[in-house]
Amino acid sequence: MIPMTFPNDIKLSMRDCILKVLWPKDDIVTFFRNNSCTKSDIDALGDHKTLHRYQIVDNMFTYLSTKPDEGLGQYRAMLQSLVNWQQFDPYYFEKLGKLDKTEAERSITHLKQLQEIRDHKIQERRKAQARKEAATKVPSTTLPELKTKFISLLQSEVIGAKRGYVLEEILQSLCKISSLEVTEPYRVNGEQIDGSLKYDGEHYIIEAKWQEKAIANEAVYQFAGKIEGKMYGRGFLFQSTDLAKM
Repeated sequence: MIPMTFPNDIKLSMRDCILKVLWPKDDIVTFFRNNSCTKSDIDALGDHKTLHRYQIVDNMFTYLSTKPDEGLGQYRAMLQSLVNWQQFDPYYFEKLGKLDKTEAERSITHLKQLQEIRDHKIQERRKAQARKEAATKVPSTTLPELKTKFISLLQSEVIGAKRGYVLEEILQSLCKISSLEVTEPYRVNGEQIDGSLKYDGEHYIIEAKWQEKAIANEAVYQFAGKIEGKMYGRGFLFQSTDLAKM
């Protein structure tokens, strides 16, 4: 999964932009309010009029970092607002000379570049992840190879508990060759699940058993009990022998 957070270099660049496009303290607070900052976010600043301009920004950014989502929504809104900024108040930029438009535009351009770099990295990671996921879906074996492996089980070339694991591998590979979505074996609440597959929009739990002697019908009831409490509610039981007669 691609981590959804804002790098520190983008936050620092956003801070720089805010201070170079806005002068009045009230305007800085209004900027936060207009970009998804809640009333509680604003209240966390206290009396902003007693703070320096940079302290207002720093305090807000520090507060947002303590939120469960690390201020993701607020940072997203602020970023989009700043990279598209066109409001250069002549009163502060030209008449009073408190702000410099050239510096402000330079900071905005730098922020845009950082955003493009970040977006490119995210896209590359997503492509790499997609390639990795696609590779796992490509069958690594063929049907003749699976047949040979299954015959080796019948001929007792594999003995003991390993036969059950080999049968699981055969079933997993068979599902992949059949272009079925399949998960690897896993454990949940201490219970072994031999895997699951998706067919025709429905999910099925897989149970694989390899035994030389006929198994009791109780195994079927146990499997039914295993899937009954699961979200899927259905499954496949694969076994190497017949059930014992009732």
